[in-house]
Formats: sequence, structure tokens, C-alpha cells
Amino acid sequence: MRKVYLDNAATTPLLPEVRQVMLPFLDEIFGNPSSLHDWGDTAREAVDAARVQVAQLIGAGAEEVIFTASGTESNNFAIKGLALAQQSKGKHVVVSAIEHFSVLHSARTLEKLGFELTLLPVDKQGVVDPEEVRRSLRKDTILVSVMQANGEVGTIEPIEEIAQITRENNVVFHTDAVATAGTIPVNVKELGVDALSLAGNQFYGPKGVGVLWVRKGVRIMPLLDGGVQEGGRRAGTENVPAIVGLGKAAEMAMANMAGRVAHLTPLRDRLLTELPAKIDHVVVSGHPRNRLPGNASFCVEFIEGESMLMLLNSQGVAVSSGSACTSRALKASHVLIAMGISHELAQGSLLFGFGLDNTTEDVDYVLEVLPPIVDRLRQMSPLYSKFIKTGKGGS
Repeated sequence: MRKVYLDNAATTPLLPEVRQVMLPFLDEIFGNPSSLHDWGDTAREAVDAARVQVAQLIGAGAEEVIFTASGTESNNFAIKGLALAQQSKGKHVVVSAIEHFSVLHSARTLEKLGFELTLLPVDKQGVVDPEEVRRSLRKDTILVSVMQANGEVGTIEPIEEIAQITRENNVVFHTDAVATAGTIPVNVKELGVDALSLAGNQFYGPKGVGVLWVRKGVRIMPLLDGGVQEGGRRAGTENVPAIVGLGKAAEMAMANMAGRVAHLTPLRDRLLTELPAKIDHVVVSGHPRNRLPGNASFCVEFIEGESMLMLLNSQGVAVSSGSACTSRALKASHVLIAMGISHELAQGSLLFGFGLDNTTEDVDYVLEVLPPIVDRLRQMSPLYSKFIKTGKGGS
């Protein structure tokens, strides 16, 4: 049976070159970067080198890069740490309604601490209107967070325009770039943001390592108390092997980005075009053009995404239904609901995340195996049976 991995939005495989540079730090180079001897010096030099590699990927200064354990930690650190550090100026925080749960739940935690929260709406393609940001700002607004692109529906947001507005109003602006950094060009100076999150496993680096970039001069309160690692901003012994791997993955992403985008985009576009032509009542979710190069997301009417996932898996195809953080929750995606998609249609979401190893033959295989799966599930669907009888409920 053919095996096709199309869940690169959840995680990417480790590149051999990345694995190779990590191995010595799992074996003979085991020192603690904080130790004042040769073993520690070697580890510290490796961490510093990786810091430079990551900084170069996003056009930042190395001293502004803070290593964390994940994109989720980076987002928690950004939302809570930036808000707490600015609270003498106000307690109003603004985030978009389609943010990752690590941002949304962090913002809800701030509410419990006495902060006020405004959720920005999005249009039917998942786009935040910069003017909505402007209208949401108040004299006591201290933080805005809007992701650079949504990993579930692929829509890329107008971050530069939003940053111009927050800058004019002297409000700190954070963007979650987990879905974009290492995938499309990301430059913090061009974006105009004050803080940015990324994660290694999104661009062929190891899991369990992330970064929060904070522009020099922006105050942030540490969430972890302990030692003086990461310039006193994030306590805890560094995960040296993962950090080294992240640095190599960043270096390779920077060098190969144009070729990767050129490889992914036609695969994405072919599935976006041909799947709705093969299966009736399929809706493309997200922006039709301004989207991540490897993201092809759909809603299939009358059936549930989880059922399609299981049957696709039985045919050797790995995909997601909604984001990786909600796919086991068996509930409609908050992203799709915020975009105005009904609960019933949102239940049938499918996300195909293309990666470097995917080919046109993989697209052929999906177009071969998915239509009969949909037909089989619809034959068991009372919603579809009702639609056939009444003609009501179709998209």
C-alpha cells in the first residue's frame, strides 16, 4: 500500500543534515552551557552559533533570540510576559479570534488576572482587517497579537499594515509565526513587529524547541523563575541538541526557501483545484491565493472529518482535520466558526499539509482514494440522505 504523509502542518520530519549535527550533543558533547569549563564552553558556543542562525532566518539580532521548549511556550511567554511587563500602562489586550489556543488561552488567563480582552473578527477567508485593529485600540491597550498565517486554513495576514497601526499608537505587537518562519520569508524589521514566535518542527527541525524573538528595548516578564539562562529571560538548562538542530534547520530553510516554495505551491494548487471538481459539495477554506504554499484545506459537507481521517489512514494517507491541537477534541474548529462557517460544515474539515517529500503522484493518489471514501460515508449520513430528498442543506 502506498504511504503518503500530508500532515506537515502538524509536524515535519527531521532532515538528515539536522539529525547529523545533533548527534554529537547527544553523546560526547554533553556539557551544560552554563558550566565554566571546556565541556560547558563547547555547549555554550554551539548554542550561541544556533542563536545566530535563527536570528539570520528572521532578520533579527542574535541577542534578541530567546530559546524555548515549543511554539506553545513561546506564545505563552509572549502574551503573558509582554502584558504583565506593560500593565502599568493599561490592561487591555487585543488578539484575533483565529489564534492558536496557546495565544487564546493565555489571553483568557490574563482576563482572570484582571486584564480586558478584545477578540478581533475575521472575514470569510480568515483575514483580519487592519482597520478592525485600529477600531479596537483604546488608551489602555498594551498588547496586540495577530498570527502571521493560520496553520489550519493557510491564510496569510496583513501583518505589516497592522504593525503600522500599533506603532502609531505605541502598542506592543506580537505575531505567532509558527506556521510561516522557515516556510516563507519572514523578516522582523520588514514586518515591523515587536515580538515573534516560531517552532523548529515546522521547518524540518526537532520537536521540543522554539523561539521567542523580542525586539531590543521591549520589556517582558519572565515566566520561569530560576537561573540566568537566556539573558535572564528564560530559566532552565538549555536543550542543547534540539537548539543545535533548530539552528541547522534555520540555516537550511534560509538557503532553500525559494526552491521549497516552488515545489509546494503547484502541489497545493492542483489539489485545491481538482478535489472540488472530483467531489460535490466541497468548500475550499482560507484565502484562495494569499495562503501558505503547502496548505490545502477544505470542508466536505454532510460528513465528519474524523471519519475521513480514519479511512484515509487505512489507505496509507495521513492528513489532519482542523489543527493538530484540536483534531482529537472531536469538536468544530474555532477558526472555521470565526470565519462564519456553520458547525455542520466545519465538522467536515480536512487539512492537507504538503512537504518536501511530496510529489504529484501523491496528489494523484489522494484524488483516487478520497472520492470513494466520501461517497461511502455520505451513504451512511442522515444529513446527506435529507439533502438528497429535499435539496436543502447543500453548500
